[in-house]
Amino acid sequence: MLEFSKQILEKVSFDQNLFTKELNKLIIWLNDEEEIRKLRDWCLKVFGNRYSSVITKTFQKRLES
Repeated sequence: MLEFSKQILEKVSFDQNLFTKELNKLIIWLNDEEEIRKLRDWCLKVFGNRYSSVITKTFQKRLES
């Protein structure tokens, strides 16, 4: 599931709105906290230079709940 999530985000990374929408869906779809943390770390590493605020905000909402 994690690898599939990465593929989706790579394909939609050209558009911030689409990236945000898909990231939200993937976080809901992944139900394992460890996978969610791995996805967050990967997102920050790969897309942090473009979408760091979106990534941080999105994962913060999920990990706090």
